[in-house]
Amino acid sequence: MEYQFLSWTCAVAGLTAFLYKLPALSRSRRNPAMIALCVYFLCSGLSFLVDLDAFREHICRFLAYPNITTILVQAAVVVLTAAQQVVLIHWSHPPAEARLRTRRRLLGFGIALSVLLVVFYVVDPTRHPASAESAVLLNMSNPRYAAYLCCYLGVCTAGQLSAFRLSLRYARIANRQWLRLGMWSVTAGATLVLLYCAVRYAEIAATRLGFDTASWDSLYWFTGDIGSLLQLFGWTVPSWGPRLSAAARWLESYRAYRRLRPLWWALYRAVPTIALDPPPSPLLDLLPPRDLDYRLYRRVIEIRDAQLALRPYVGPQAERPGSALDEPPSAAREALRLKAALRARSDNAAPSGGPTVAFPGARNEDFGKEIVWLTRVADSFRKAPHR
Repeated sequence: MEYQFLSWTCAVAGLTAFLYKLPALSRSRRNPAMIALCVYFLCSGLSFLVDLDAFREHICRFLAYPNITTILVQAAVVVLTAAQQVVLIHWSHPPAEARLRTRRRLLGFGIALSVLLVVFYVVDPTRHPASAESAVLLNMSNPRYAAYLCCYLGVCTAGQLSAFRLSLRYARIANRQWLRLGMWSVTAGATLVLLYCAVRYAEIAATRLGFDTASWDSLYWFTGDIGSLLQLFGWTVPSWGPRLSAAARWLESYRAYRRLRPLWWALYRAVPTIALDPPPSPLLDLLPPRDLDYRLYRRVIEIRDAQLALRPYVGPQAERPGSALDEPPSAAREALRLKAALRARSDNAAPSGGPTVAFPGARNEDFGKEIVWLTRVADSFRKAPHR
């Protein structure tokens, strides 16, 4: 049951990644790395799809060869391993050198695949119908098939060792966050696939020595499937990861925009001239504005303009020396000072005769820190007592 669930997950993930990359492939038809990446996704999804119990028996019956999905899966794995190599080579080397290395690598994997196909049919594994989990175990007692399986695992091991080395090197030099995360994920996936190969080798040796390896099933299926998922995640996250970051930044900006409204609204009622445009109704203001970044910027500027207009109503006695931006009480003190200034203005009190006192803040810092500071002031302003 766990094997089927993981296989369905890997099949859906691989084919979804392939469909996700198709538009990019249509725009980069001559990009070898993009072509190889799409081949990798397609073969990864198909390698799990054809071996699912829901399709395995129908494929074998259609091709009139029981357990033929075994070689179909193994051929797809060899192809996706080669495609993975092509992507990493083109990412890690100059174009001229990458083309030369790609030709050599494809030639090597092409020869290996041809040999495996021939040997598989020469070995002629048992044609007894079996599930995907038990088909390999039924044939492992056959010494010729065990030798064939060792050769197949050798091809996978060589490919994953190269993928581990190249992805690890690229992860260390990648200057983009999501690309670096993706390469670390590919490295972790290659590690698990190598562990899968090691478990398979140990299983072959144990079977030849007469030991029962039925309890090992969950280990090698788990390492192989999770390793494949990690690699799929690693190859796709550089594409959709930045969109997650952009969505998170948008949500953060919208939250700040909403948190600033109570303070901004109180200041606007006292100093209407700060607003370039008439404010929307509270209900409409709940809707995210189309130009959120600009609206947030305007809201911060208008709050600061209102503070300047209220400076004459802040007496010297309200100043507290030593207030700092990272000191939590300072935001509460500024909120109270704003309340007092607004109250003095609404009561038509005469401006303070002494020197005016500026409101503290993050004027000399970047805009992000300015937003953080003012949202803290706005929260304190909303919670502060009216009197």
